[in-house]
Amino acid sequence: MSGPFDDHDDPKAEFWYKFRSAVAVLLALAILAGGGAFVGVKIHDAYISYKSADDYLGDGEKDVLVRVPSGASVSEVGSILLDSDVIKSTKAYNKAIADSESDVTIQAGQYKLKTHMSAAKAVAVLSDPDNIQRTRVTLPEGLTTEQQFAIMAEGTTMPIDSFKAAYKQTAKLGLPVWAKGRPEGFLFPDTYEVGSNPTPLEILQMQTNQFVKQVNTMNFIGQAQAIKRTPYDALIVASILEKEAKNPKDMRTVAGIIYNRLNQGMKLESDATVLYANHAEGKLTTTDEQRAKDSPYNTYLRNGLPPTPINNPGAASMEAAVTPIKSDYLYWVVTDPDKGTTAYAKTLADHEKNVKKFQAWCQAHKGKC
Repeated sequence: MSGPFDDHDDPKAEFWYKFRSAVAVLLALAILAGGGAFVGVKIHDAYISYKSADDYLGDGEKDVLVRVPSGASVSEVGSILLDSDVIKSTKAYNKAIADSESDVTIQAGQYKLKTHMSAAKAVAVLSDPDNIQRTRVTLPEGLTTEQQFAIMAEGTTMPIDSFKAAYKQTAKLGLPVWAKGRPEGFLFPDTYEVGSNPTPLEILQMQTNQFVKQVNTMNFIGQAQAIKRTPYDALIVASILEKEAKNPKDMRTVAGIIYNRLNQGMKLESDATVLYANHAEGKLTTTDEQRAKDSPYNTYLRNGLPPTPINNPGAASMEAAVTPIKSDYLYWVVTDPDKGTTAYAKTLADHEKNVKKFQAWCQAHKGKC
């Protein structure tokens, strides 16, 4: 029996009742869905936090070269990576090794990695021997051994002192017999591709081996004998030519003048040898004080050639030293260093005129002489 306020039999009232119920259900579902999304975000954040506690995420930040020394174990490599700021922890590194699909082998050599890499990505790079960085070192002609060492150290990231130590092992350098254990001049200038894990001694051996090949190719010893010079003296002359002339023809002409002066008992008076004696680099001329230095390399004071080469000459100067152009000239001077123009003279008076041309060039090019 219906009361006065019972609306179940009212169609409009029943519609609004069902409508309110549906809205309530939808609101409940929305709250549940929102809570699930919230929980999902929290789970993801927790995973990231857990993961990043021991490991970096991503491909890394700054490029860094890492050298794996010969004989290093896989675990030792992990410490190297940690010290280089590549990985965040050895724990992450060891896990990456364990999770690898195959046994991890890391060859000695230099690898290009990044700081703050994920351990897994670092392991992937190190596992591929194709990622070993090959280093090319270019050594220009006419550099002293000290100058070469500086380039080698920079190019290979090995200490300069390690090259100096290897240089002293003359019996192991592979020098020809006529070098008599004196390496200066025998470290042939060239572009060398350094192996995956070289030693300084191996690099120097590459240079002396290349020197021997060059000597054999040009018949350097035979040509030196043909002009009645020892190969060692010819090599000394070649090293002087590197500094005193700029092109092959001038080198051959200056070589002829050097032999003329030696044959006549004249001092060479080469500024290049005096600069070497004073450990002065990057200059074209010498001072009175430098020319007064008591040194076997001071050819203003001493007769004959200096006792050793003053740098490591290249193929062009070596060829010129054993194929001199014959002339009556006794003097030479570079009158325009930028163009490499060289003037020759038979008398001191004519030479002094040429020297004035050089001095005029120096006046016009302050700081270059």
